[in-house]
Amino acid sequence: MGAAEPVEPGTVFWITGLAAAGKTTLASLLCERLRRSGRVAVLLDGDRLRAVFGAQAAYAQEDRRHLAFTYARLCREIAAQGPDVVCATISMFQAVRDWNRANIGDYREIYLRVAPEVLRARDPKRLYARHAQGALPFVVGQDLAPELPRDPDLVIDNDGGLTPDQAVDLIWKLRADAREKVPA
Repeated sequence: MGAAEPVEPGTVFWITGLAAAGKTTLASLLCERLRRSGRVAVLLDGDRLRAVFGAQAAYAQEDRRHLAFTYARLCREIAAQGPDVVCATISMFQAVRDWNRANIGDYREIYLRVAPEVLRARDPKRLYARHAQGALPFVVGQDLAPELPRDPDLVIDNDGGLTPDQAVDLIWKLRADAREKVPA
């Protein structure tokens, strides 16, 4: 048997922001667009990953840190095999994002910035409402302070001024611009 052809690693799109920022919506649309363009793409969503790893109750700061590094290593492993990976996660730790930049070759960090009042108004999972009632501890941006991204590749102000498709267009442009900069 001959040696296998080397695999070109995929891109990791790390979509981060607080709860209700629109991460899952944009990640799903981006993954669909990647697939339509002929790419193999894997969608990893923080809520689903919690269930996969049996961490549905792991919301304290150290639990979140451990999970975030687990997600990062999983993204790196999948991308190393060729698929693009779209990961939607709160990712509140700069150390995780720094690790991603140091350890994932083609890493794109997208930060969805949303005003707190917009997050509380959206609140599809009632996280902010339950926290305000004292029924839910460990809500990032409330009693857990996030470390906001220092130097993301793209910041999208997702307060409602853009449609989800327009926001994905911005990520798609980031992808195209990055590919143009890679030497042949």
